[in-house]
Amino acid sequence: MTAVKNMTAGSPLKILSSFALPLMVGNVFQQLYTLVDSMVVGRVLGLAALAAVGNGEWLNWLVLSMVQGFAQGFSIRLAQDFGANDVAGLRKTYATSRLLSAMCASGILCFAFAALRPILRLLHTPEEIFPITVTYLSVIFAGVPIVMAYNFLASVLRALGDSRTPLCAMIAASLSNIFLDLLFVIGFHWGVAGAAGATLIGQGISALICYLSLRKIEVIRLSGAWCTFDGEIAGKLLKLAMPFAFQNLIISVGGLVVQFVINGYGVLYIAGFTASNKLYGLLEIAAISYGFALTTYVGQNYGAGEIRRIRRGVHTGALMGIATAAAIGAVMLLFGRTIVGAFISGDPADAEATIGIAYHYLCIMAVFLPVLYLLHIYRSSLQGLGDTVMPMVSGVAELVMRTLTILILPRLIGNEGLFWAEVLAWAGADVVLLTSYYVRMAGIGKRLQ
Repeated sequence: MTAVKNMTAGSPLKILSSFALPLMVGNVFQQLYTLVDSMVVGRVLGLAALAAVGNGEWLNWLVLSMVQGFAQGFSIRLAQDFGANDVAGLRKTYATSRLLSAMCASGILCFAFAALRPILRLLHTPEEIFPITVTYLSVIFAGVPIVMAYNFLASVLRALGDSRTPLCAMIAASLSNIFLDLLFVIGFHWGVAGAAGATLIGQGISALICYLSLRKIEVIRLSGAWCTFDGEIAGKLLKLAMPFAFQNLIISVGGLVVQFVINGYGVLYIAGFTASNKLYGLLEIAAISYGFALTTYVGQNYGAGEIRRIRRGVHTGALMGIATAAAIGAVMLLFGRTIVGAFISGDPADAEATIGIAYHYLCIMAVFLPVLYLLHIYRSSLQGLGDTVMPMVSGVAELVMRTLTILILPRLIGNEGLFWAEVLAWAGADVVLLTSYYVRMAGIGKRLQ
């Protein structure tokens, strides 16, 4: 039986830790297969293939982030209904959000294929890697419905307090992806298309596991009238999810601007940034997990009217995030050069130059990692309160800071300016998010007096 969890009672530290830990383990496995993807591509297919995959990273994230935005936005209402013990509302929300997810996946799929080549041209993608990038992203984008299915189903489970099933799903996806990576790329010589195909099959397996688990949960079991589409609820779900998706879209646009500038520095810089960005996922593992935990925790407690518990939980989450970020940052400073070297092969001089670029970028991100963790914690807390507008505004702050930094700072301090865009984008978002959270909580407190 799938275990759901009510977060409106008990120690916030214990609840957040027990919920976030399986998510962290799942994210470790997700990053494991991402890293294996990159290692196989970089070591077997060479620097050009690694640069091609990296060149498409932000465009891939643009599409994926819209999928995640809708899926996570829909789950906020589910968590609030569950916390309020509104079974009828929960079932209506689940039924409507399923159909909305399918419609959103269709629209995103059409957009992805229409935008693929024009955006790559707009980014001034080097001709030697252009066809490889198109091949890789074409396979990835064909799997948008699969990616939506997994993200939506996993978000529903997390909204109900179940973080273990998504963990099992991600472990299965990771192991199958690693095996298929080696088979398709090394065994069948399918190149970057094989790496992309392995990723999609893994996602399909994880979606199936989540679906089979959801079928066992009585509180959202649908039949007859419960399967209908509710227009009023759909409007409320879209009101939550649209700013969420738009926030991610804005952040992605900033990343595309960065990629445009990096492309002008040649294949070695593209490969170096790609190697570090693959480790970005490792840096973010716990931040994402704490974020999911806090969205569910805050959403359930807000639905139950437990405002004091929200304050305690967010404070606890912030302290957990800062401590975790410091520990991960220290590991990356000590061992990061060795890790990024695992992605890179080829001419010794080129490889050494690429490793130097990658490690320098990684060190800057590692030192300022607590800034990123506070971003995830406060953004997720606001989303749990049902506020997806200010997180969207924080995405605009990221876009502005990332764009201004990458366009202006290299002119002032040379290539060193390239490495600061990400950190300053985090800082800009933090200013918006922390201010918004404390103002929002003060307003809620006054209304309850």
